[in-house]
Amino acid sequence: MNIIEPKERSDISEDVKLSKIYTRFQKLIRKLIERELPDNIIETINKEVEDLNTTSFIGKKLRKLTLQKQTKILNLLKKELKIVPKNHYRSIWLALGMSVFGLPIGIVYGTIIGNMGMLGTGVGLGMCIGLFLGAGMDKKALKEGRQLDFETY
Repeated sequence: MNIIEPKERSDISEDVKLSKIYTRFQKLIRKLIERELPDNIIETINKEVEDLNTTSFIGKKLRKLTLQKQTKILNLLKKELKIVPKNHYRSIWLALGMSVFGLPIGIVYGTIIGNMGMLGTGVGLGMCIGLFLGAGMDKKALKEGRQLDFETY
């Protein structure tokens, strides 16, 4: 079974944001075509691409629909096959590191020093910890062949 490609649209050339989003979606589909995927996943991806190909939306509505379809496909790949885009874990762990590690470290440090203005130091340290952990998970996914050569931005 083959994956359907998104059709070329001449009506998106005037909208720069839409053009970038649609081009990124096309790149995602091309990267998925290169991979060996199960038939049930291909069917779901084809349904999403077909919905996008048959829509009469233009402008903001098409931009929103394209982003929704891209997110739905990426979530399906992550949930079913554990396939993630580049820097996926780094992005997630950046925020987690700041909140889970950074805030408590900042509070403890600020309490010890007696200056709660030092809270930002802990947040920065937590961000570094999160980036380090996320980058490690991204490297692991790359080694295991679970990383797409695609960035979501």
